[in-house]
Amino acid sequence: MRLPDSFLDDLRSRLSLSQVVGRKVVWDMRKTNQAKGDWWAPCPFHQEKSASFHVDDQKGFYYCFGCQAKGNLFGFVQETENVGFLEAVEILAREAGMPMPARDPKAAEKSDRRTQLAQVTEAATQWFRLQLNTGAAAEARAYLDRRGLRQRTLDTFEIGFAPRSWEALTEALTAKGVAFDLLEATGLAGTNDRGKRFDKFRNRIIFPIRDVRGRVIGFGGRAMDPDDKAKYLNSSETELFDKGANLYNLRAARAAAGKGKSFVVAEGYMDVIALHQAGFEAAVAPLGTAVTERQLQMMWRVTPEPLIALDGDAAGQKAGLRVADLALPLIEAGQSLRFAILPEGQDPDDLIRGEGREAMQAVLDGARPMLSLMWDRAVEGRSFDSPERRAMLDRDLRDLVRKIRDPALRRHYAEEIARLRADLFGLANPVQQAPPPARPERPWTPRPPGRGRWQPPAGAAEATRASALVRGTLTAEDKLEQVALAGLALHPSLVNDFADALETLTWARTEHQQVATALLRLPDRCDAQVAQEQLLAFLGEDTLETLLAQSHVRISPAARAGADRETARLCIRDILTRLEARRGADRERREALEDFEEDADEAMTWRLAQATRRKEAAQRARQDSEGTADEASHADHYDSLLATPKGSNSRKK
Repeated sequence: MRLPDSFLDDLRSRLSLSQVVGRKVVWDMRKTNQAKGDWWAPCPFHQEKSASFHVDDQKGFYYCFGCQAKGNLFGFVQETENVGFLEAVEILAREAGMPMPARDPKAAEKSDRRTQLAQVTEAATQWFRLQLNTGAAAEARAYLDRRGLRQRTLDTFEIGFAPRSWEALTEALTAKGVAFDLLEATGLAGTNDRGKRFDKFRNRIIFPIRDVRGRVIGFGGRAMDPDDKAKYLNSSETELFDKGANLYNLRAARAAAGKGKSFVVAEGYMDVIALHQAGFEAAVAPLGTAVTERQLQMMWRVTPEPLIALDGDAAGQKAGLRVADLALPLIEAGQSLRFAILPEGQDPDDLIRGEGREAMQAVLDGARPMLSLMWDRAVEGRSFDSPERRAMLDRDLRDLVRKIRDPALRRHYAEEIARLRADLFGLANPVQQAPPPARPERPWTPRPPGRGRWQPPAGAAEATRASALVRGTLTAEDKLEQVALAGLALHPSLVNDFADALETLTWARTEHQQVATALLRLPDRCDAQVAQEQLLAFLGEDTLETLLAQSHVRISPAARAGADRETARLCIRDILTRLEARRGADRERREALEDFEEDADEAMTWRLAQATRRKEAAQRARQDSEGTADEASHADHYDSLLATPKGSNSRKK
């Protein structure tokens, strides 16, 4: 549904961002300046004690300097309530007392049907709860008592019982006027080949599954008959229930995590319930399937490092490694997983009932990082007594590191793997480079979006000379990198075309790496205005202004007024090709010199000669021998940058 801009603007005018955010945070009044609409609080998206979450009421944006969460009024509701855009608008409209614009008949019909289905599942939940107190549920009550569940816990999780009868639920709800087709649509009932109706859940302990909005969207059932084909049965996929997009107990767990509780991901319903009863209220579980990417994203909205509690058996270990493999391409700074491995043969429920809460706390305190788990898989049970076997290990580890999309994190993983490898083979630990200095924290003050491509204001270069982008002497390669990055910032639809180069290129400056990372985070083929807002959020205004204000950037073909997409693409391609060629040649020379230190031979001499020829060719070659006039012009421009005398700087006139 397309909502009128006038309606959204009116909604923004009636509700301030601080008013909406204030329901989820406690403002730090020492840092807050209410008169200016400048609000600060501990972030609601990750656990912290300091107030690094900033709300700018005048501009209508929020930003966390700890976890980099950012967005506007609607985005905040989407993230905190785990809803789509339209649902977020509906929530805000109700709060503002505004009626939603008329929706098309199909959308309204779909919304009404989902409301009807939720009413059916709610009625079923209450019916199941009543059945737990009947004579037919005596065995189920005895089982729950043996598992140590208190009445308060049963009430909290609304645990119920489905009797053995084939149509007990169907008859009870249809007698109250519930249409059978709605029971079928919720996955509670069905018909066999002969058209006879039956209940899907029979002779089972029932666990209602609520989403973050509090609606019952499905059910899980634990069989009381040991000969039943399925020990646990979950609702089938329905219009309400998407197994891969929900987590059991997420609503309550998110609230508990916001109060400082450890966010634990267990295997099943009983584990979550046992953890909650023992004081680990921020516990969730997938819904009968392996963890999905959507579920990982939901976990990371709650905490930057969820604890995956693995059962202490081979199946638990394999499940943990599947989660790690799924998460590896998605992790980034401040977004990863830790793995809490339980004693062999035990799950959280077993451990808590057998050894108490303290034993479970010790397991969580000893949670291991993801790399530790994956390293053990790579080396466990293998012998490395030959060069071939060591080379195979190196290949496997390189493949592992390549899966990480975040370039900075990929480097840190490579360094840690190098250290672990050195320890394994008894080698001297590799030299660890000191990390770059931390970028000073400063409030983000984004420029109001304008029309067309963003341009730096007059005098921006003079005002931002202290930026690390221009600190010290700019080498020729520094300038080439800045021109390429600026070209992509001005033509963001090209980022996807050069994503591989942005990820793999070794950038000369840490600040250049930060710009490349910010570009990779842009939505696919977004327009210039969206890119401006996103880059300002990622980098801060001074970095972007300084980059685009450099003289060697302003005169580049990609940054000139009226430059089209194809012109920019040719320029950027030319630069990145040249940089890769130069650095490949330098790398080959270094490797050849390292070989020379060990043993000089004809092959080493040939490698040095080849590297020299490659570097000379990279400095003078055009993109190809049949380049267009535009390409030749670009090449002339970048050849002149490469020939810039040592010690020059783009700021000097």
